[in-house]
Amino acid sequence: MRSAAVFLALLLCLQWTWAQGESGEVTGTDAETEGGNRQEEVHFEIQGVGAAHDQSSSQTNISPDIWAELKELRDMAIEHRSKIEKLEQENAATQARLTASESKNAVLESRVNTSENLVAELRRENMVLETRMSSSENEVAELKRQNADLLARVTASENKITVLETRMSSSENEVAELKRQNGDLLARVTASENKITDLLARVTTCENKITVLETRMSSSENEVAELKRENADLLARVTASENKITVLETRMSSSENEVAELKRENADRPKVAFSAGLTNAGPVGPFDTEITLKFSKVFTNIGQAYSPTTGIFTAPVRGVYYFRFTVLGICPSAWIGAYLYHNEKKMTRNYDYNDEHGHVSVSNALILQLEKGDVVYMALPSGHGIFDDSNNYNIFSGFLLFAL
Repeated sequence: MRSAAVFLALLLCLQWTWAQGESGEVTGTDAETEGGNRQEEVHFEIQGVGAAHDQSSSQTNISPDIWAELKELRDMAIEHRSKIEKLEQENAATQARLTASESKNAVLESRVNTSENLVAELRRENMVLETRMSSSENEVAELKRQNADLLARVTASENKITVLETRMSSSENEVAELKRQNGDLLARVTASENKITDLLARVTTCENKITVLETRMSSSENEVAELKRENADLLARVTASENKITVLETRMSSSENEVAELKRENADRPKVAFSAGLTNAGPVGPFDTEITLKFSKVFTNIGQAYSPTTGIFTAPVRGVYYFRFTVLGICPSAWIGAYLYHNEKKMTRNYDYNDEHGHVSVSNALILQLEKGDVVYMALPSGHGIFDDSNNYNIFSGFLLFAL
């Protein structure tokens, strides 16, 4: 009986020591408190066992209830140990999950810090990109403005080149005409030289005849008196006839020269006249800038001095020219009008305002002295509109009055 009580007391002490060694979760004050409580419980149990042992020493016989109680205490100790092991396992699992959560939290904090740094970097780069984008937009606007200026200058250059090409074509035609005239003059000079040769031959023949007559007169002295009288009459008649022939030849030469001069003047005198309608397309304008009107429906173009592709008339010779134009508008509450230019000089501006529904037209005529190669054309002012169709409301005409 005594040995059983000692064995039970040792078993409880070992159980408490094993629980303290296996439990790594309790630290500091909690461990000390729990250890003190366990020591008091073991001490109490040992005192109980000792008291039971002392009592057993005084009594020789122990009732069976003590063994039952000891067995019950042992079962309780085993059950308590199982609960402790289960709690230790749960604490270990909880500690592992806590450690994993702390690791995950550390990783997440690192990733959050990295993301915040990346966001800050992206914001800085966005600021830089916005600055560069603003600069690029300013450069694009400047380039567009420069391109518009260059386009205006190129258009002006192309217009000047067109005028120069027209004048060059006119100059080439004039050179060809002068070459032809020089050929005609050369032919006339050659003909005059041939006529002079013929006249010299005739004079030589006359001189030979006079020599023969003088010889016959010398050999026929007896007949000289009669012949002198007769010859005097004949000489007078011949002289008169020769004088008449000379006068007639002179008049004939003068007439031939006048006829040739008239033929040359008629051949050289240019024939220039044109008349053209604007378009069949209907409304023309208004535009933001002034444009040259191209009267493309040519009715008459004698001398080909007017170009329907450019709308420009180029004077083929120096002279006095007559020009006339008419323009019409049908849009209500709108301006109509046109300019007439001589080279770069605006000669006239005619315009009107259509304040009601209906047709409004303006017309004018000018007589201009032009040098060879001068140009005359019509222009539509900016903000003005006109109308034309198959009825030919808009006409531009001109012709040469006389050359100078």
